[in-house]
Amino acid sequence: MSVQVLAAKMAEVELKDELTPESPLTPKADDKGMVENEPKATSATTPTMEPMVKTGDTSPGFLTPNTKMPQASAMKRTDPQQNGGEAFVNRDGTVAEAPRLKKIQFADQKQEFNKRPTKIGRRSLSRSISQSSTDSYGSAASYTDSSDDETSPRDKQQKNSKGNGDFCIKNIKQADFGRREIEIAEQEMPALMALRKRAQGEKPLAGAKVVGCTHITAQTAVLMETLTALGAQCRWAACNIYSTQNEVAAALAEGGFSVFAWKGESEDDFWWCIDRCVNLEGWQPNMILDDGGDLTHWIYKKYPNMFKKIKGIVEESVTGVHRLYQLSKAGKLCVPAMNVNDSVTKQKFDNLYCCRESILDGLKRTTDVMFGGKQVVVCGYGEVGKGCCAALKAMGSIVYVTEIDPICALQACMDGFRLVKLNEVIRQVDIVITCTGNKNVVVREYLDRMKNGCIVCNMGHSNTEIDVASLRTPELTWERVRSQVDHVIWPDGKRIVLLAEGRLLNLSCSTVPTFVLSITATTQALALIELYNAPEGRYKQDVYLLPKKMDEYVASLHLPTFDAHLTELSDEQAKYLGLNKNGPFKPNYYRY
Repeated sequence: MSVQVLAAKMAEVELKDELTPESPLTPKADDKGMVENEPKATSATTPTMEPMVKTGDTSPGFLTPNTKMPQASAMKRTDPQQNGGEAFVNRDGTVAEAPRLKKIQFADQKQEFNKRPTKIGRRSLSRSISQSSTDSYGSAASYTDSSDDETSPRDKQQKNSKGNGDFCIKNIKQADFGRREIEIAEQEMPALMALRKRAQGEKPLAGAKVVGCTHITAQTAVLMETLTALGAQCRWAACNIYSTQNEVAAALAEGGFSVFAWKGESEDDFWWCIDRCVNLEGWQPNMILDDGGDLTHWIYKKYPNMFKKIKGIVEESVTGVHRLYQLSKAGKLCVPAMNVNDSVTKQKFDNLYCCRESILDGLKRTTDVMFGGKQVVVCGYGEVGKGCCAALKAMGSIVYVTEIDPICALQACMDGFRLVKLNEVIRQVDIVITCTGNKNVVVREYLDRMKNGCIVCNMGHSNTEIDVASLRTPELTWERVRSQVDHVIWPDGKRIVLLAEGRLLNLSCSTVPTFVLSITATTQALALIELYNAPEGRYKQDVYLLPKKMDEYVASLHLPTFDAHLTELSDEQAKYLGLNKNGPFKPNYYRY
């Protein structure tokens, strides 16, 4: 092979990587203005990612199949006497100067990147970042249109397409988006959908007027629509000021439900929404579905006469159940109540498996933290604590546990976790997670001793576990970094990262697995059916657990999802064990 041919082939290879003057990537005379006039994202709008190639644009030459690349006929060299200028050596030995390539010069490049901030306080710099990041890093648990004004929903007059205005939500225009969310959730809630089909003809809740106070999410919407399909009328408020999915609330309002909730309510809004659910002329509830006990507490405090017509209460959370047992012990519980929280299908699935997945999701979405090697203390080793510890351990974290119950404490030790007192590790841990259902677990003394950058969050239902009120003092500075993420800064510059202001992390800052919520929602629906249809005298004014047979029925409705096949007892085996072939298979005292 001749030297000229070899040189030509080398030049051909090199020139494939060069941008020629005709390439679409080479800026033309009017490109500078296009770059300079390009709109910039501001804090008032949600930043959006522009597509690499817009509709109607031509792709770069090297990406377009029909674009002809120029044939190389020369070899490139660098002339050291021309300060690095490039030239081509033609086949006949003459030298020709290569066309010079223009570089895109951004108009604001020097102003933005070469200028160093001077005399800018930490708060003002952080605030400039947080204004734009609040929307872009907002919780995926709720779609929030950044164009929404800041007018309180209480001051708006909204109606759905049918002219009904008996609701109070953020924006009715988000209804279509929320409907799609609900349809997706239905696919992961097989038991509720099966219950809807099986019992729809019988209408076991015909005449029931259910007032509910739970997290208003797509999964709750599936439950509400199932209750309606079974014959019930529903009015609903949120049990948490941060967990409402605005688009789902809009879809429910468009569907005719009386919903009073929006993401980011104030404390006053919270109680106002509950009151609007309950206090309606000509409509009085006869069933309560509660999560946390706030609805029950409000009716007991403001409208005690309503309990004369209420047939029962279904309570989901450990906080609400604790309140019910207190009322029962004091002789003030006026109606039967069903403790769903301690049912097997809630305790062993929602509390454990749901938190095992959602704890990581909530922490990642809010802080982008790396779990490997981090020291984490989990306060409480109940089912929620077990789920959190298992997930963090699997991610490579060093996990400590605090516990008051020697049985749970022994379980933590046997599972490989070190049992400590909080004051023993508070100075060294990177993350503090509470899940006890108690109050004042993390007090100001511990918050003062935490290391710089420590993340503090709560996985329990109530916001009483972390003493957030003690942090609202003049000497401490609060900075909102992202939605549901605050930096609390001490005078010496130390800061902690507080998530959701101490409220429930997973539903405030992320989402939870739909399938697990299907188990809990089905349990709630069956509890409502049981209390509403129970003959008078079956249940007294006390707190009851769901019958074991119902727990097993809820579990059986979810098995087909896994293509699972149960083994059946023979008559001889059933007789030997003293069981009915169709269950229940365990006594009430059995610990799963």
